[in-house]
Amino acid sequence: MVEILALGQRVRHARQQAGLTLEELSTQVGVTASQLSLVETGKREAKIGLLSSLATALGVEVSELLDETPPNERARLEREWANAAASPLISSLGLPPLRVSKSVSDEHLQVMVGLYHELVRREKLALATPEEARRANTELRHQMRELNNYRDDLEELAEDLVRSVGHTSSGALTHREVAMMAGKLGLEIVHVGDLPRSARSVTDLENGRIYLPPASIPGGHGLRSLALQAIAHQVLSHPVPKTYEEFLQQRLDINYFAAACLMPKTQALEFLHASKKSKNLAVEDFRDAFGVTHEAAGLRFMNLATEHLGLPLHFLRVGDDGVVYKAYENDGLALPEDVTGSTEGQIVCRHWSAREAFVRTNRTTEYYQYTDTPEGTFWESTQIGTSTADEFSITVGVKFEDAKWFRGRDTTERKVSKCPDTECCRRPVPALREKWSGKAWTSARLHAHVLSPLRGGMFPGVDDVELFEFLEVHESPDESAER
Repeated sequence: MVEILALGQRVRHARQQAGLTLEELSTQVGVTASQLSLVETGKREAKIGLLSSLATALGVEVSELLDETPPNERARLEREWANAAASPLISSLGLPPLRVSKSVSDEHLQVMVGLYHELVRREKLALATPEEARRANTELRHQMRELNNYRDDLEELAEDLVRSVGHTSSGALTHREVAMMAGKLGLEIVHVGDLPRSARSVTDLENGRIYLPPASIPGGHGLRSLALQAIAHQVLSHPVPKTYEEFLQQRLDINYFAAACLMPKTQALEFLHASKKSKNLAVEDFRDAFGVTHEAAGLRFMNLATEHLGLPLHFLRVGDDGVVYKAYENDGLALPEDVTGSTEGQIVCRHWSAREAFVRTNRTTEYYQYTDTPEGTFWESTQIGTSTADEFSITVGVKFEDAKWFRGRDTTERKVSKCPDTECCRRPVPALREKWSGKAWTSARLHAHVLSPLRGGMFPGVDDVELFEFLEVHESPDESAER
């Protein structure tokens, strides 16, 4: 215990100040020098009788020996190292215990304590993942905004890979063609039912396999995307991410690359230009033409529209509670942001199409709406989707003057949003506020993930134990996995 060490340090300091050796002091208090040495090094607790004898022999008060303030710098370092050595963080490293003796210099002790504090700092940084990720994600969103959410480098790589397997039509990329892309990198796609819970896919570079789940969303759209994301890591020669910024950048890269393969630029622009010419642009048509999800089609439309169609727009994925999951804009729409500039996790205006669409009885068709905002009027198209946990909306919108190119521009739905003015929708109307203020009590539902940091393995969020055990199970070429 550190308290026992603190006492021993005080005894040793007082003995040295008195100019006594261990043997001389031990003779005066009636114990052996070896017993007294154990007390001074914090390995044995001194009883009250011995404490009184020591205080008398050293000419100090008992309270001075019980003072837990380090008597000097060496004592402080020894105490800090004792605390460190007893911590779960050091124990988790599996290193042999290191005893601090006289032979350990002050400089060495300073290095040991300094290394421990750095480990603690990095561990705290890992635990602060949600805030760190939000900050990094905000920076990435701003960077992409400057690029019109368009990455020419990834477009070129994706088109080259798509052409290499002979896909030149405007139809959907097939699972077979995706498997051929993997084959060009020396990889085989294997479907298994026991992927680590924390992993979306696993690539075994040693044995040349990409492991995917046996099924995904209806139609298998998710499987093609997951495979292409795994392929993207290899095409882009991604290293193991060292920071959350790098991790999120890689996620952005692979998602963009996968979408650029599923909806290749040449074929996608041919389709979109034709739709624009006939003033019949619609995300649902783009979705169906390439066999992807509505969200994937909306994001891909975002990539291409500003750069190649001259149509700045915005994209939103919003939960049924109004919380923003994803948000990008090229058209000047003022996204809800916190003081750090982050929009994910913020609440969108109740009058925006992204939330008005949930009010409808029929949610299977697209909902169109004009919204007057402090930044101008925007036209939006919103589709409701369903996940395993809840409902969400996917919205793509443009400025009023660009609505003429889209199907649904003739909608008569029009709302007014004054957000971020709190009187718009953030406060109850005065009559209800006056009636119910102070007369109600509710218990909020806390989502467990709010308090949970990402697992701290090689890859943020992935459990290394599960990952390596999975690879060990599937290493044998005779495995019975579904292929």
